[in-house]
Amino acid sequence: MSSIEEIKARLDILDVVSETVQLKRSGKSYTGFCPFHANTRTPSFVVWPDSGVWKCFGACNEGGDIFKFVMKRDGLDFADALKALAEKAGVTLRPPTAFEEAQREEHEAMRGLLEEAVSFYRKHLRQPAGKAALDYLHGRGLTDETIALFELGYAPAGWDNLLKYFTEQGRTEQELLEAGLLSERDKGGVYDRFRHRIMFPIRDERGRMAGFGARALNPDDVPKYLNSPQTPVFDKSALLYGLDKARKPIREKDQVVIVEGYMDVIAPVQAGFTNLVSPMGTALTEAQLKLLKRLTRRMVLALDADAAGANATLRGLNVARNTLDREADPTFNARGLVSFEGRLQADIRVTTLPDGQDPDEVVQKDRAQWEALIAAAKPVVEHVMETLAAGQNLDDAKIKTDIAAQVMPLIRDVPSAIERDTYIQKLARLIRVDERTLMQEAGMRATGQRPPVKRQPAQRGASAPAVEERSPASAAANSIAKLEGHILSVILRQPELLYKIDRALQESGLTRIAAQDFQLTNHQVTFGLALESLEQDHTEPLNFAMENLPLPLFDMVDDFLEDSEDLDPAADRVLEDLLRAILQLRLKHLRQSSDQLRFLQEAAHELGDLKATQYAQTLLQITRNLDLINRALGRFGNVSIAIH
Repeated sequence: MSSIEEIKARLDILDVVSETVQLKRSGKSYTGFCPFHANTRTPSFVVWPDSGVWKCFGACNEGGDIFKFVMKRDGLDFADALKALAEKAGVTLRPPTAFEEAQREEHEAMRGLLEEAVSFYRKHLRQPAGKAALDYLHGRGLTDETIALFELGYAPAGWDNLLKYFTEQGRTEQELLEAGLLSERDKGGVYDRFRHRIMFPIRDERGRMAGFGARALNPDDVPKYLNSPQTPVFDKSALLYGLDKARKPIREKDQVVIVEGYMDVIAPVQAGFTNLVSPMGTALTEAQLKLLKRLTRRMVLALDADAAGANATLRGLNVARNTLDREADPTFNARGLVSFEGRLQADIRVTTLPDGQDPDEVVQKDRAQWEALIAAAKPVVEHVMETLAAGQNLDDAKIKTDIAAQVMPLIRDVPSAIERDTYIQKLARLIRVDERTLMQEAGMRATGQRPPVKRQPAQRGASAPAVEERSPASAAANSIAKLEGHILSVILRQPELLYKIDRALQESGLTRIAAQDFQLTNHQVTFGLALESLEQDHTEPLNFAMENLPLPLFDMVDDFLEDSEDLDPAADRVLEDLLRAILQLRLKHLRQSSDQLRFLQEAAHELGDLKATQYAQTLLQITRNLDLINRALGRFGNVSIAIH
């Protein structure tokens, strides 16, 4: 038994969900109010203990197993959720190697030293030498309670205050250097890295100390903002300031607001706007957005007027970390964000602050204005086209051409055909040209489709054997797990088949295959890696997936691959079998949802809840999808699949 299976065997999903959701028995399932969105009069959250899965039939429309629930509830990735549940279940994951254990101890020691440095800087803020720093913070409108909440401090002037203090405490210069608290002189020797600066402790999403940001008090000191250097626990491109405090508010509001700097987070939080984070003055990275996606898919960038201006709109994104010593040049990379939005399946929007004002100034002046700005945020492409057109003479043909030349590449990168067509229509109206002219100029087909994706030829195929239908729910859950495993085994070996699968599904009026097609979180993680290997055009997609696979999933994937070792060389047959397996998996999920929805609809109807109408509409859509799936299965002979 794998560690994942052992955790599920030891932990009852009802016990875990009941920690935050009050459940009521309803036949073989349990229902309650969804913890991930605003409650309605009737429960829409369902748990099936026999199969170990849950689903919300309300606003969030999400579901999964015990791992997915803990990930969504606590804002964790799969690896962290696995560790948390393993500890709860008393399951020992693979013991760390001697090197890993030594590295973990080294990181813990470094974080401990950084915690001591937080206390050192906080103490000096309240001493006479720190008066200028404290006056500055009070002058920015911060209360003592907020200063304490964010653990703000002061690094005293002088070259060796911290060095002397910590060496007297028994710390070595090497420890202080490795933690980023000291710097080396070119000609030998060390000195305090941070001097006469306001100190902002930077913690990771779990609240562990990682490093510092420091603002100069003397206007002649450069850079204005100085960060910790790259260390084993501080990677600026993978951290977001304030995320440790904003995790719960982001989940509750199902939205995150991304601002530029430290004060842009702190002042709004003091005013009650708690779902803010900052990439600390640098361009957003995909790693940072992935952190946020665990909590919400709705993201708003609050940009100052300069960063959002036409001259800065399409700057390149420098993802390489040069030196963190230099003051960052904030950039708004529209094309990068559109690409991230597609890959992450997120909703990224942009709002522009009033000219010359920071978020803290807006909030202090008018709370309602801040709320209105966030509510008025627009999709990235729409923001760019309106920004480029602002103040321009749109009767000038050359200006029209220039705007179209900058906006059309963004539209081409949008994955949704509906959104692409909508943006083309908006751009055509904005610059007053014919839509067909825009598409012709951009080399797009009349449907507004993206350029065709280069497909790799299929190499080998597997014949999928038929699923044994059993009546007990536990047997049904086992059959779904095996069916999901079979699908993944073929996709891992031949991820390029996903192009043909997506096309076949769309031709049948169905959506493309996605991680949500899999009930088990470990299967969703594995599918995501296979898809990522394909999107990034890795020459050895299977190797990429295996190299990036969380260690506890290795045995599971090995079993998958062992089951598909004897591949049928007829690629057409494996494609047909894979498509049939995906369709049968969707059938099982839809039938399960249909049965539960009928019960929820009846309960809502009795209470006079308007959700009864919503459930009826969802049932109608499920019925349509079932019909489409059955028709698609008919094209392939509807041969059952047995998983050995």
